[in-house]
Amino acid sequence: MSLHTTIAVIGGGPAGLRAAEVAAQAGVPVTLFDSKPSVGRKFLVAGKGGLNLTHGESTDRFATRYTGHAIPDGTWRDLIEGFDAQALQNWAAGLEVETFQASSGRVYPKALTAAPLLRRWIASLRSLGVHFKMHHRCVSIEMGAPYRMSFADGTNVTADAVILALGGGSWKKTGSDGAWLPMLQGLGIACHPLAPANCGWGHSWTPEILAQAEGKPLKNIHVRAGDSTAIGELLLTRYGLEGGPIYQLGSALRAMNNPAIVIDFKPAHTHEQLLAKMESARRNFLEEARQRWKLSDAAVAILSRKSWQDADSLAREAKNCVLVLSGPRPIDEAISTAGGVCWGEMDGNLMVKKLPGIFVAGEMIDWEAPTGGYLMQGCFATGTRAAMGAVEWIRKSAASTA
Repeated sequence: MSLHTTIAVIGGGPAGLRAAEVAAQAGVPVTLFDSKPSVGRKFLVAGKGGLNLTHGESTDRFATRYTGHAIPDGTWRDLIEGFDAQALQNWAAGLEVETFQASSGRVYPKALTAAPLLRRWIASLRSLGVHFKMHHRCVSIEMGAPYRMSFADGTNVTADAVILALGGGSWKKTGSDGAWLPMLQGLGIACHPLAPANCGWGHSWTPEILAQAEGKPLKNIHVRAGDSTAIGELLLTRYGLEGGPIYQLGSALRAMNNPAIVIDFKPAHTHEQLLAKMESARRNFLEEARQRWKLSDAAVAILSRKSWQDADSLAREAKNCVLVLSGPRPIDEAISTAGGVCWGEMDGNLMVKKLPGIFVAGEMIDWEAPTGGYLMQGCFATGTRAAMGAVEWIRKSAASTA
């Protein structure tokens, strides 16, 4: 079977759905292809614990949350300004989905889950004329415009412009499996290897520590990796550690030859203040510290790795506890991935320079960001930019042939 569409969007995650929406709103015919039976599968998984759409912090701070290899200066500020947190909330309101900002700054739909929002979104896309082709896995793209794509079911598609939004490599069951890498590399597009991001890291706990603290949190701590520091809560797991701070430090840890973190269990107190609280202690220093410093069970378990003969050395350890890490958890356990299409391969509209008329959006691009709304905002912002670029490309091409 063969068919033609003006813009083909490959991938039905948040970036692809947003790209299809922007192009359709501009009056351009759009067909969206996805390998799965339905779209938005990773969107639904992300919303199981409460769909974190974006974050309420300033654009200046927001833009600093994105990292990757050789990102041109100002790129993320420009992308976020093109579709910022308020725009995302207004978009949700346009689908009659109310949002609220939590005390953490994170923004959620009032229903918290993703399913109601996704249903309304798909209905809106259909009303805009977007055509959906499910069970369509793109296996090749031929050079030249209009671009010809082949799909695993034998379908051949031509398109005047293509927006690739095939996701990263995490949560393969949703269709985000990174299988597109060889296809793009075969077209001469440079890509950084995919790596797990926003994931747990391994540490070998003793059976005694696990018995005391597995599944228990380390709250209100500061965690350092090299020159980077993150604040928040970690969870001690059978294989190591999970939680926001270690997610935020992922890129710093991956850059270290011997990855390790340094935990400050009592960041609100100086070493001297902790020592003063232990002034009358003469024995059972860790047990005394548990009471006087209000240490959590997990912190006590970790500090019990050593025998403490004085309060001074225990206080130093509590402020500077080093944990050597064995490595990140596998990609398929990660919330997201780093790596992807190199920024130098694209122009400011996210069009591939070597393949004019082909655009890239979402996690396919070499960027990462911590959880907290930044991942979703990044997908919406890049989907918006790619679609605007594709629409502009179509119109310029039409004008040049008129």
